[in-house]
Amino acid sequence: MEIITSEFFQRALIGGVLIGITAPLMGLFLVLRRLAMIGDTLAHVSIAGVALGFLIGVYPIGVGLVFALAATFAIEKLRKAYKSYAELSIAIIMSGGVALASLLFSMGKGFNVSVSGYLFGSIYTLDDTDLLLIGIVTIIVLVAVFLHAKELFLLSFDEDAAAVSGLPTRYFNFLISILTALVISVSIKIVGALLVSALLTIPAACSLVIARSFKRSVITVVIIAELAVIGGLIIAGVWNLAPGGTIVLLLIAILLLLLSIRRKFSA
Repeated sequence: MEIITSEFFQRALIGGVLIGITAPLMGLFLVLRRLAMIGDTLAHVSIAGVALGFLIGVYPIGVGLVFALAATFAIEKLRKAYKSYAELSIAIIMSGGVALASLLFSMGKGFNVSVSGYLFGSIYTLDDTDLLLIGIVTIIVLVAVFLHAKELFLLSFDEDAAAVSGLPTRYFNFLISILTALVISVSIKIVGALLVSALLTIPAACSLVIARSFKRSVITVVIIAELAVIGGLIIAGVWNLAPGGTIVLLLIAILLLLLSIRRKFSA
């Protein structure tokens, strides 16, 4: 149990707790808007940016963040071009992100081992710069959600009604996409690009099972994510398991438990 008191574990815990607030919070808005797969898309594009960062010797998460932000603008543009088939924008950008990442991997074979940490998560390697960036993103997300809670609520449940009422839907669509890109970019070093969408969507899925209002859903997703992050880190640290995978499997276990409880009481 001495691992819990070690400095690298404390850094991991701080980073995990911060992401446990922002990732499920943004994931709730994505799930309500039927855009759950955007997490996977931005994560894959971020990995292409991380690979480029290693290739040119620039802070990888920073380059991944730039790539994710660029992808959000591209997705919104394509959503407008294919109004009746909006999901095409996600598929197109994801394909481009995977293709670009594979190309950059082949150009820099020497850093493939380092990049793999971003694919599956390397939370124990968080440094001061990573924690600072995660902290800044957390503040930005919380301030934005607090200032625009009503607008984001309306947009999430009925975008057409929001537009008719005079809400600048384009602005808030971009806002949600940009905030999501920020969160995903700083999350990939914690749970990995291949698992980050689970931290976005599974807490939201849990809240849909037990929450009966939007306010309760917001509280529920954060509580569930924090339980999984803290519990997953402790379990992984004590039994020497992969932290990212442990966190996600714990989230799935919580979801299955909630579903079984609801089924039992509804029977």
